[in-house]
Amino acid sequence: MPLKKTVILFLAPLMLAAIFGISAGPVAAAPASGAAAWLESQVAAGDGSQPLFLPSYAAAPPLSEGAKINNFAYLYDNAVAAIALSYAGKDERARQIADAIVYAYGHDRALSDGRLRNAYAAGNPAAGGAFAPLPGFYDQKEQKWCEDYYAASTDTGNLAWAMLALCQVSRRAPEPAKYLQAAKDIGDFVLTLQDAKGGFTGGYAGWDGQQTKVTYKSTEHNIDLIAAYANLASLTGEAKYACASRHAKAFVLSMYDAGKGCFYTGTAADGVTVAKEPLPLDTNTWAILVLRGDCPNMAKTLAFIETNMAVGGGYGFNGDKDGVWFEGTAQVALAYKQAGNLVKYQQVLDFLNQNAERSGAITAADRDGVSTGFMVSGTKIPWQYGKRQHIGATAWLAFAQLGVNPFWDD
Repeated sequence: MPLKKTVILFLAPLMLAAIFGISAGPVAAAPASGAAAWLESQVAAGDGSQPLFLPSYAAAPPLSEGAKINNFAYLYDNAVAAIALSYAGKDERARQIADAIVYAYGHDRALSDGRLRNAYAAGNPAAGGAFAPLPGFYDQKEQKWCEDYYAASTDTGNLAWAMLALCQVSRRAPEPAKYLQAAKDIGDFVLTLQDAKGGFTGGYAGWDGQQTKVTYKSTEHNIDLIAAYANLASLTGEAKYACASRHAKAFVLSMYDAGKGCFYTGTAADGVTVAKEPLPLDTNTWAILVLRGDCPNMAKTLAFIETNMAVGGGYGFNGDKDGVWFEGTAQVALAYKQAGNLVKYQQVLDFLNQNAERSGAITAADRDGVSTGFMVSGTKIPWQYGKRQHIGATAWLAFAQLGVNPFWDD
C-alpha cells in the first residue's frame, strides 16, 4: 500500500558517466553551497523568467526504459527545489518554480477544485495549450502516447509541499498575494480530506473521470500538513489552518511507538488499523524536523534510525539496508542538527559532500535498485531508487549544506 510519494522504477542500468558528463562515483567534497548553485543553474537554463517545472531526473538515453520519465517533473521535487532556492537567496529562480505551481493549479484539464497532480511535464506549463500538460512517453511497441497513473493522481503530502513552497516564496516575493491565494486554495481542498477519526486521508488516485478517494492515512503526509497549515496560519491569520495543523499533529503523535522510539507508516484503508511495515526513514526524520520540541524522544528516534537504517556512512530508505538513499541521508543530517548533535550533523554532511558530483548535484541513491518496500502506484512493480541525478535529493543536500529546516522559516 503506497503511503508515500511514489516514483517510477528505474529499470535501466546505470547511465554511463561518459554519456552524461557526470562522475560515476564519489569525488572531492562539494562546496558548501554547491547544491543550491546547481539548482539555480538548472532553472537558469530554462526560458528566461518564465514559469518552469524542472525534470526530476537526469535524462536517460533515448528509447531506454529510464527515458520514459525524462520529461517527468514531480511536484514534490519541484516544491523542495523552490524552497531550497529561496533559502539560498535565489528568489527569482524560486519564483519561477512557484509560478509553475500556481499556473498548474489554476489550469488543470479536468479539475477545478484546488488540487494539483503528482507530476507535470517538465518545462513551462503555460507554453502551449490552455492547460498544464501531464508527463508521459511514446510507447514504441504499442505505437501510442502513454500517461502515468501516479502522475495523474493527487497525493496529500505533495499538496502539502506545494503549500510549503508557495508560503516560503511569498515571504520574499514583491507580489506575495498570488502565492498565498494559491496556497490557501490548495489548503482548502486538503481540508476536504480531513478525517473525523484523526488526521487527513491520502488524496485521490486514478485517471481523469475515474479518480477515487484514497482512504488510508499516511503519517508522512500528516507530518507535512502540520507545517504547511501552521505556515499558512501564520501568514494569513486564519484560525481554520491552525486548527488543521493541530488535527494533523494529533494523528502523527498517535503513530509513535514509545517502546521502539519510531513513528509508524500510517493506517490501512480503514483509517484505523496501524500499518507498521514498511517503515520509511523520512517518516521519522521529518517527525523530528516538524515536531521539534514536541517530538516525544528525539534521541530514541535517532537511535532507532541508526540501528535499523544506517548503511555505511549514509542511510537507506527503510530497514533493508540495500543501499544509501541520499535524500534521506540529508534529512538525517538535519535531524541531528535539530537535536543539537552538531558533531554527527557534520559527519553526515561530510559523507554527503563526498558523494556529491563536482557540479553540486547528487544522485537519488548510491546504486540502482535501492528498495522502498512500496509498489509503484497502480502497478505491481516494486518502487526503487537508482543512481541517477535527482532534483529532490539535491534540494535536500542544499538544505543540509545551508543548515536549514525547510519546514519552518525561522
